[in-house]
Amino acid sequence: MATFVTDEGIAPARLGCALEERGFESVFVAEHTHIPVKRESQWPEVDELPRKYYRTFDPFVTLTAAAVVTERLLVGTGVLLLVERDPITTAKEIASLDHVSGGRIVVGVGAGWNREEMRDHGTDPKTRTALLRERVLAMKEIWAKDQAEFHGSFVDFDPIFCWPKPVQRPHPPIIMGGNGPRTLDRVLEYGDGWMPTYGLGVDEIARRITELERRAVEAGRARIPVSVYAVPGDHEIVARLADVGADQVLFDLPTLPLEETCRTLDELAAVARSFTP
Repeated sequence: MATFVTDEGIAPARLGCALEERGFESVFVAEHTHIPVKRESQWPEVDELPRKYYRTFDPFVTLTAAAVVTERLLVGTGVLLLVERDPITTAKEIASLDHVSGGRIVVGVGAGWNREEMRDHGTDPKTRTALLRERVLAMKEIWAKDQAEFHGSFVDFDPIFCWPKPVQRPHPPIIMGGNGPRTLDRVLEYGDGWMPTYGLGVDEIARRITELERRAVEAGRARIPVSVYAVPGDHEIVARLADVGADQVLFDLPTLPLEETCRTLDELAAVARSFTP
């Protein structure tokens, strides 16, 4: 499931229970710290940005609430805007949640699209993908080493102690979000999976899955899983994505109150069950 959890929708803990009760594997929550009132960056789907973008909860608060009331549900970020976050603090938050959840966190990361938002965090949109790379690599160093250090153009620190280390070793899965032409480069360099949005189109997703599989073989890597984000609850669409090689679909769950959310989940569960062996 992919969703925005806000103060106007179902509560995080209740959502976690509802998902696990219906047999869903995972939930991925979106992140925006804020949305600037004066906005030049255009969101391609609609003219007016929905309220959920500026009302979303902090993802780690949401996922912790969902994790502590469930036993099997994977809790993920979809996506974490690491270009707006300190890598040392974020590494600690992720590792802490990995402990709280018993090793169930999945880290979807992205470079972001809202240039005004990232500028408010001191990030230059022109260098955000290079910044994202260094912050991911720095977190991996922190998770892997007792005395971690990193020296890059954007992230630079001498040896540090930072615990806890994640339950999942060497670290939780890093899933690269994005539809851009260079996204697969980032997946292959420092990602464990790719998370395109359904809006990219099934044909283009299929083409890039083929390219990703070819390049993974050339790099001597195992097959890299693909999770398609914000997929409609339609049997034919899910079947097409499965046919072209997608490993997972993240249904697009609207931000709604408890009763409406549960009705929507029942409908999506019926679609999901039709693919259960």
